[in-house]
Amino acid sequence: MQCEARAKQWLTPAFDKETRDAVQAMIDNEDKTELIDAFYRDLEFGTGGLRGIMGAGTNRMNKYIVGMATQGFANYINKAFPGRNDLSVVVGHDCRNNGRMFAETVADIFSANGIKVYLFESLRPTPEISFAIRQLGCQAGVNVTASHNPKEYNGYKAYWDDGAQVLAPHDVGIINEVNKVTIDDVKFEGNKELIEIIGGEMDWDYLQAVKEAMVDQDVILRQKDLNIVYSPMHGTGRVIIPEALRSWGFQNIHVVPEQMVIDGNFPTVVSPNPENAEAMTLGMKLGTRLNADLVIASDPDADRLAIVCRNPEGEWQILNGNQTCMMFCWYIIANKKKLGQLKGNEFLVKTIVTTELIKKIADKNGVELRDCYTGFKWIANEIRVSEGVNKYIGGGEESFGFLPFDKVRDKDSPASICLICEIAAWAKDNGKTLYDLLMDIYLEYGFSKEVTVNVVRPGKTGADEIKQMMTNFRNNPPTNLGGSTVVKSKDFLTLEQTNADGSKTAIDMPDKSNVLQWFCDDGTKVSVRPSGTEPKIKFYIEVKNTMKCPGCFERCENEGLEKVDAIKKSLNLD
Repeated sequence: MQCEARAKQWLTPAFDKETRDAVQAMIDNEDKTELIDAFYRDLEFGTGGLRGIMGAGTNRMNKYIVGMATQGFANYINKAFPGRNDLSVVVGHDCRNNGRMFAETVADIFSANGIKVYLFESLRPTPEISFAIRQLGCQAGVNVTASHNPKEYNGYKAYWDDGAQVLAPHDVGIINEVNKVTIDDVKFEGNKELIEIIGGEMDWDYLQAVKEAMVDQDVILRQKDLNIVYSPMHGTGRVIIPEALRSWGFQNIHVVPEQMVIDGNFPTVVSPNPENAEAMTLGMKLGTRLNADLVIASDPDADRLAIVCRNPEGEWQILNGNQTCMMFCWYIIANKKKLGQLKGNEFLVKTIVTTELIKKIADKNGVELRDCYTGFKWIANEIRVSEGVNKYIGGGEESFGFLPFDKVRDKDSPASICLICEIAAWAKDNGKTLYDLLMDIYLEYGFSKEVTVNVVRPGKTGADEIKQMMTNFRNNPPTNLGGSTVVKSKDFLTLEQTNADGSKTAIDMPDKSNVLQWFCDDGTKVSVRPSGTEPKIKFYIEVKNTMKCPGCFERCENEGLEKVDAIKKSLNLD
């Protein structure tokens, strides 16, 4: 059995006793499911780094997989900057189990390879890692995090010198180096003289930079008592986000005490994902008790945010990622324009699976909008290629990530949370709530309902099934989605668009990606892509409607859901 042979290689003295015992137990177990899952493949070092379930095995997150990845990364850095003796990296981690151990392992290996390491003293938000790379002039960085994944996971995000996750040609170069490494190549013994601990001073610099996302401080000063409830979901936002809010001028900030406790087991939520309504339950309970204006949360590494506001009946309404992104873009454009801050060279960015209403907002106001692939490294790439020419004013994606300024090159919940509180303050200053503002946007630009369907297929058989699903859709694309006629399809793997008359046109994108999109005659859009970080295939469904009054929202919602159900049947997703 191939998996067993691979497992036996982990019984050598190169691995510690705890690891050897765990592997031996899998080998001895009559049920080989765990053994197969742990060893059927190598945990792939992809373009964003690593992410996987923690445990012993080649397909697991452990110090040996982290070690080999870091050794390969270090080899690539040394090759990419030949002759330099001042190479440096930033290393951080979030609240997850084993996070500190993995981060110290990463720091040791970089330092053993002659690379100076700035290691954060304790857990820090992902955006601060990105900021620190730029602030310190480092060549690269690593953040040990699995973002919003369940507690069993940990991960490893690799960054380049611009503070963004690595893109071509460095992504392929790093992967090639990582694939060459064996366990015997890894230099685990660190050089402590090359490891510098950082913390408070960088926090200060980062908080000062976050203020650059502010649009209108006057409105904050007028509404400084905005009643805010915040939860870090046991993660890295617990200190920095309340500090950021205070630095912007907000004075009435309450935290969810149970979720201020640092805990990689996330005991108060099923999953620490702001996309899941359940994760916001404790925040909403506290918000009700305190009569709060809004409830906000960040995920464990504080790159994503969730927002809950009140509807006209006073009930809590959770905003989805599309609504959040749309509201950010609307406010930035409207209020920068009102304050004379738009010079004509500004641009926004959204991912291709995010709502098309943002394009309508940008077009109507004469602001450039760019589409990019899913993943903030692509938004960061748009900032990089336009630096010094065009001014980035915001960008986001449907999965609850937004970046409202350019000093960071990844999703940034501290800055975004401060900005959404400014937007809430502006709304309150105008006698409205965030919900009212959302209704205003729908009335002006049309209603849109977005639903993401996740089809989870774990393990090797699941990976094979997902691959086959993409092949089937590619070979037999739908012509009708829930009663709507498909008039245009895009295949980002071939970079070809097929039009209604059968003609084909090229798609201009910086790289290929395994994504399919179908556009219908009534504005319906469906995108499908395998997740790059989890064992699932994702379907992003967007349907349109006309909304003539705020009271029409519920009708539009229900009709939208009916349409989504019809589309799911068309795609056999029931």
